[in-house]
Amino acid sequence: MNIILLVEDNEMNRDMLSRRLTRKGYQVITAEDGKQGVDLAMKEHPDLILMDMSLPVMDGWEATRMLKNSPETKGIPIIALTAHAMAGDEKEAYQAGCDDFDTKPVVMDRLLGKIHARLAKSEEK
Repeated sequence: MNIILLVEDNEMNRDMLSRRLTRKGYQVITAEDGKQGVDLAMKEHPDLILMDMSLPVMDGWEATRMLKNSPETKGIPIIALTAHAMAGDEKEAYQAGCDDFDTKPVVMDRLLGKIHARLAKSEEK
């Protein structure tokens, strides 16, 4: 069973996404801010991270940079989740080290497709 770390500060979004991902067969662990997300990723080594970019304590951009700069976590695929849908936001997410990008509100089928593709790519390595 693949483990997904969901880093999301909005309780409703966190609850909805974790329940829907669990129903799809994923084990979900959650963090409420970027610092918690980095700490959990270092400890748990999830198969994939869904990273909200607008987070308290440490934003998703900085958390992603930290994870991608660490030898322990740099190989974990990170999908940016953000309500920021401007053209520059997607580019900024990739520059921070995200492997993919999706917008809120989440379209579950689209997100699941991206999760499946990233996990398949990781397993090829």
